[in-house]
Amino acid sequence: QPQLVESGGGAVQAGGSLRLSCAASEFTYSSKCMGWFRQAPGKQREGVATFYSEDNGTYYADSVKGRFTISRDNAKNTMYLQMNNLKPEDTAMYYCAADPNGTGRWCYSLSQLYFDYWGQGTQVTVSS
Repeated sequence: QPQLVESGGGAVQAGGSLRLSCAASEFTYSSKCMGWFRQAPGKQREGVATFYSEDNGTYYADSVKGRFTISRDNAKNTMYLQMNNLKPEDTAMYYCAADPNGTGRWCYSLSQLYFDYWGQGTQVTVSS
């Protein structure tokens, strides 16, 4: 059964770090593409980072490049998002998502349209 559970969110000051975790069921973790998305109040949900298992490739939104790192621990069926040098504009609800059959092109597009399974989200708040 598809399952994604996020954790690790919280409140930090600008410049701080957080590591988000996404625990997945075995079925969901086997997805070709997994990613992190975020939605700030009053804004549309946007792609943050994706991981394509076919080639272990990663892709990031320009706004987080050099600050965020997506990774996976296959032994734990868990995906992570390490977030460093956080900024107030990173404040949002963060969601993990999975696309079981995605192609590399879809995965790297950061488009939420291709993702079938979603977690409930974890809140990240960055104060200045």
